[in-house]
Amino acid sequence: MSRLDLLTPGLPELLDDLPPKPFSAILQDIAARPGERISLGDLLEAMQGRAFGALLIVFAFPNILPSPPGLAGILGLPLIFLSAQMMLGRPPWLPQIIARRSMSRSAFATLVERGAPWLARAERLLRERMLGLSSAAAQRLIGLVCLLLSLTLVLPVPFGNMLPSIALCLIALGVLERDGLWIVGGITSAFIAVVIVGGMGYALAQSALFVMRSAF
Repeated sequence: MSRLDLLTPGLPELLDDLPPKPFSAILQDIAARPGERISLGDLLEAMQGRAFGALLIVFAFPNILPSPPGLAGILGLPLIFLSAQMMLGRPPWLPQIIARRSMSRSAFATLVERGAPWLARAERLLRERMLGLSSAAAQRLIGLVCLLLSLTLVLPVPFGNMLPSIALCLIALGVLERDGLWIVGGITSAFIAVVIVGGMGYALAQSALFVMRSAF
């Protein structure tokens, strides 16, 4: 027992009872740490028990913002990897080829600066409820939905990455804060996203086939 514990009895118990730090605040703390670059492995370690929900947001949120072509394909691969692990009930892990990928601390700080206000607003609406959706069995089903969304995200459909990304972020926020209502909202959004993007992809494929048949 430390001297601080002797001077302030019950302090460890009080600290244990404190609510967890909001995700937006964690991101701001990471962005403020020293160092020129931050890797995905660093983020995985910093998120600890929140890793699945946190990393889903980190990879999905940039697709909601205006982004260069091809970004969805790059960020979709880690989303597919993490969603599959979540579905199989395995702890979050990234292979070194992905974990070593990094960005400049300044670029990460800029991303956090743009996203943190939105996250902070969402966090004021989040609370623990419908906790059955936080069970291990439910998490596997959620992982399956996230995997389907991740596969939809990487489809080469123009403007087809925004809706799956929004659904992924809603689900991830619900997982982070154990808010079943947000998870249900995210799953509902996922159904809408898959129907719309899948329909667009089917229409594009049929159009391409029609053009090929007409040409030959």
